[in-house]
Formats: sequence, C-alpha cells, structure tokens
Amino acid sequence: MVLWQDTVPLLITNNCGDTIWPAIFTTAGSGPETGGFELAAGANRPLEVGSDWYGRIWGRTNCTSPSEGVLICTTGSCGQMDCAQASGNPPATLAEILLKGGVGNNQNFVDISIVDGYNLPLAMEYQPNPNGQQPPPNLVNPACIATAGYLAPPDRTGTVLTNETYPMPYESKQTSEKVGHWCPWNLQILDPPKPGGGIFPYPDDSTPRPVFDPCLSSCKKTNSAKDCCDGEYNDPDKCPRSLYARHAKRVCPDAYSFPYDDQASTFVIPGGGGWGVTFCPAGRSTDILQTFGAQISQWAASGDMSEDILQTARNVSFIKARGGAAGGRGPGGSFMGRVFLAVVVSLAVNAMF
Repeated sequence: MVLWQDTVPLLITNNCGDTIWPAIFTTAGSGPETGGFELAAGANRPLEVGSDWYGRIWGRTNCTSPSEGVLICTTGSCGQMDCAQASGNPPATLAEILLKGGVGNNQNFVDISIVDGYNLPLAMEYQPNPNGQQPPPNLVNPACIATAGYLAPPDRTGTVLTNETYPMPYESKQTSEKVGHWCPWNLQILDPPKPGGGIFPYPDDSTPRPVFDPCLSSCKKTNSAKDCCDGEYNDPDKCPRSLYARHAKRVCPDAYSFPYDDQASTFVIPGGGGWGVTFCPAGRSTDILQTFGAQISQWAASGDMSEDILQTARNVSFIKARGGAAGGRGPGGSFMGRVFLAVVVSLAVNAMF
C-alpha cells in the first residue's frame, strides 16, 4: 500500500489534560490498523486509511477494563478497546469522514457531528496531498469547542488551525463562562457538584456545573419521534429544532447538531488529502461554512481553487462582515450553495447504500 496513492494519513492527537481512548469505526473501505487505543495527554498517533475509507472517530473518557477484552467508559463506550465494528454510546463528539463521495467519487464529505450529543472539544485538520492542491486552511479545518476552560477569548478571526495569510473565521459571541452552561439542564449526564448543605437548588443557569459536562441530545434523551424527526416528523418542514440543537448550533456553528443540518454542517471538498483529528484543540469554534460556504461550493463543483476564492479567503473585512449568530442557515446564506450541497450529499449517501 503506497501513501497518497492507496492510502492517506489519519493523525489522531490528544490535547486534553487527561488520557483518552480514541475510537475509530469503519463503515466501508479499508480502515486503519486499529479501531481503538489509549492515548496519553499531549500524545498523537499517526495512522493510515485506504483512499476509499468511510468512517467516524470519537474520544472515549474515563475508561476502565474490569475484565479481559472489556473496556467501559463514561462517554463513548463501545464495550471493548477496538470499535472498528462497534458503535459508541452517546454522548460523543464525532468526526465523520467519507473519502470517496459525490460525483465520480472524487470528493471528501466530512463533518463534526454532535447530533447525538457532545463530550469533548474536537477539531479536524486537512492534510494536503503533497502532489495535489494546497487549499487555504481556513476553508477546511472546522472545530467545535463547547467546554469551559478550553475556549480562547472572543474574537472573529485568528490563526489557530490556519495561518496569518488565511485568517480563520470564529464564532465570536461565546465566553468560557457562557459555554459552560449551553447544555440544557436535563440533558447533562453528570450531576453538578453538591452544595455545602448537600441539597441541590432548583436548577438554573447560576448553579455550578461539572468542568467535564457531557451533554446528550434531546433525541437520545427522550427517543421521541418529535425530538428524533421520526414518523410524522420525518420532514424538515415538520420537525422542530430542539432547544439542544439551537444551543449547540450557537456554540458550534460548523457542527452537525440537527437531523436536517447537512447543508449547514457538511464540508464537501475535492478529494486526495488526509485528515487529522484533535481532541481538546486550542482556539474557538469555527464559523467556516456560514462565512465561506459559497466559495467552498464553487471549489467542490469545479475541482479547482480559483484566484477569486483565494483572495476571498485572505480578506479579513469579508470574514468580519459575514460574522453572526448561527441558526442553522445554509453555507454562506447562499440558496445555490444550499442546493448544491443538498444534491452532492444525496449522491454520496445513495452511493453508499
């Protein structure tokens, strides 16, 4: 197997303060050498996957092995160390990657998904093929940081996950204090710290919460048709966006947080590169698709990175002018961008089944 011909790199990095247990589930194609492993704080593990790989990656937390072959974790547990063919239990922040999708199977479809819940901050970083296109990193490196203590001070642009030439558009309204309270009270899976008297006050936003505060989605909490967009609600015009989905989208604009969020959360780009997944990255949640959705759609449709797209990606004034609270709108607010992404997502899904 030749790198950049038969395989592409998949780099897993743990920037959290504690050990985590990354899990890798393979839906189709040639997966990596392992479906799960222990990763110490500050460490990384380089892997390779086939250029036809389709799968997802998540981080498991606070894992123990009560018996041989068994691994039980507070979040993301699949019951064993290797999750190559075993899904993890929510809540877990997912990195989802389809390397051969779209027209001619020549596109990557990637997203950060918190549609079933959130446990850890996560960023995805495109690994350019040295023999192919070198896209601006501020078009292809999404991040979702919804944990207090990991969030950089509010700013619309910055250089984390990118460089000074191509400023990254960030969500700019959340503070570390605010982001610690985004999860609706009844969807937290861990109890808040007990007050001095041992009696919890009536839940409100002033009640202290755990520093590590995993959050279930409304669907995974209630399993109701309305929350899960099932049955009579299996229609984007009939399924209401839950409180969880609304809060999640404000905190992580580029993350997939609602069953009908494809067009506002899926990155569709020309294929050929690899990917890095970092848990607990520095910086802020990105706001790439709302800012550059039209440009990414043009690049995906043509396969070429035009000078106009490069100039726009360097334009700080353009980035700041596109800033605003996310609310599930399509990429860049462009109707044509939404239509294009909806079509290519449909093509990719149909190709897999």
